[in-house]
Amino acid sequence: MINLKAQKLRLVSIVLSLAGLLDALYLTWIKFSNNYSLCIQGLGNCESVNTSSYAEIMGIPVAVLGAGTYLLLLIILLFETRNEHLKSNATLYLFGITLIGIFFSAYLTFIEIAVLKAICPYCVASAILMTALFILSIVRLSQSLTENNP
Repeated sequence: MINLKAQKLRLVSIVLSLAGLLDALYLTWIKFSNNYSLCIQGLGNCESVNTSSYAEIMGIPVAVLGAGTYLLLLIILLFETRNEHLKSNATLYLFGITLIGIFFSAYLTFIEIAVLKAICPYCVASAILMTALFILSIVRLSQSLTENNP
């Protein structure tokens, strides 16, 4: 049985993952539609960031990778109470995925600031969401370890 605190942490993680997925899907749409007028004028420079050589890895837009990551997090969060394997391992998977996500977000933020000298507010939002999900995964993992090793 999942306790109330764990349920709240899971619900917040689901909401943040959904927000991240929507953000990444929006960035994907901007990338494929080439409609940069959708970026908030005067608030950053989505066009410079989204058209740079750093916006793709082996031809795959970074926004698509982000959407896939947030979708994977959502799937794990939604099914962790229904699948025996996920009941035992979801917190570890979430920690691992968000750890990779936070390192990748840090790398991309460095590229924005140091190399491109342009900031995409939607990219910053994604980095913040991934950071929050990483922190929540640490709390959940710590709580899980405490419950399993009293």
